[in-house]
Amino acid sequence: MVDAGTTAFMLGCAMLVLLMTPGLAFFYGGLSRRKNVVNTMIMTFAALGIVGVVWVVAGWSFAYGGDGSLPFFGGFDQLGLQGLVAAMTSEAPEALSHDAYPVLADVVFQAAFAMITAAIITGAVAGRMKFGALCLFLTAWVMAVYAPLAHMVWGGEGSLIGDVIGALDFAGGDVVHISSGLTGLVLCLLLGKRRGFAVLSYRPHNVPFVALGAALLWFGWFGFNAGSEFAPDGVAALALLNTVAASAAGLLSWMVVERVRVGKATLVGAATGLVAGLVVITPAAGFVEPWAAVVMGLIVSPVCYGAISLLKVKIGYDDALDAFGCHAVGGVTGGILTGLFCVPELSWTDSGGLFYTGDPALLGAQVLGILVTVAFVSVAGLVLGAIVRACFRGSLRVSEEEEAQGLDVAVHGESAYPAYVGLD
Repeated sequence: MVDAGTTAFMLGCAMLVLLMTPGLAFFYGGLSRRKNVVNTMIMTFAALGIVGVVWVVAGWSFAYGGDGSLPFFGGFDQLGLQGLVAAMTSEAPEALSHDAYPVLADVVFQAAFAMITAAIITGAVAGRMKFGALCLFLTAWVMAVYAPLAHMVWGGEGSLIGDVIGALDFAGGDVVHISSGLTGLVLCLLLGKRRGFAVLSYRPHNVPFVALGAALLWFGWFGFNAGSEFAPDGVAALALLNTVAASAAGLLSWMVVERVRVGKATLVGAATGLVAGLVVITPAAGFVEPWAAVVMGLIVSPVCYGAISLLKVKIGYDDALDAFGCHAVGGVTGGILTGLFCVPELSWTDSGGLFYTGDPALLGAQVLGILVTVAFVSVAGLVLGAIVRACFRGSLRVSEEEEAQGLDVAVHGESAYPAYVGLD
């Protein structure tokens, strides 16, 4: 029987998560160069449009269709959401999700997750990737990478990572953040570096945009994490509180690191620390105590700061807006720390965190689940990238002239600041 309170809760959480993708557009747009802000933002909006269609057509079925017997894949039985409306009108049991609310609410909730995940990838390739190539890549990626990975983690009994390995991922450390950040790294390596990388200073062109985007992400993330309990109960409240605590600690920690490293705390840094704190708590939101959430937020900012400011420079990869440094690195950190701080009574498996039990079983499962995610996403991303590159005459990248002019005018024929006549 449908529970009205749970249904309202899930619909509200779904709408909060849907807000995150436009929020990310502002966050990324503010971080980009002035001549590329429209291109950066439309890539994020394109992800919203692509996933919104692909998820209905095939994504939901590939992730959550079938009878749950396959460890890597859902099924083909719900392509186009076939049968779900008929089941709802006939009040059949399969019309409910978690025995409490309409499965169609779950479809839109999970679609919002897929949207923000695909959109995160675009930050790594800002300023140099062909728009059509990106759209084709994201279309294939949602079906071939995101949906199978969601099944492997959240597909229930028989799923490879969530059941066979026994790794925990409350709201998307593996599925959302590691997958998107790592895919961004793969793409930026295939693309090569931007013109003037390591020579020019790439500074955010609109800091208020960054702050606005971070605020929208922060707000939407409450539905992201609390909604992943799928019920308005104590664990949802815990997930919400932990989300606030970890993001606050991540913000403060980043400002301290900046103050020590460069002598000044910045608004861009504070916003980035806020997001890093949100990322690290995502896999653990409903599993840890609030004090642990604070610790996780304090830890993640130095780790991500090091990846963005030190590792990227040393290795030389051009992750334009630090999708890998923030999301993949933060997601790995959160997954590992879940293995340390998970309260045994809140665990979905028989294992609790090392801090409580002294047993490394869960920590080992977390690490193994992360390694499987990394291997699957890396290989699949390389294969899809190579296929898309072949479809676009051997190059994923815009011409040198277009890159120099800026992709706003060269690719989209519009400018965010048409009255601006200065140098970018």
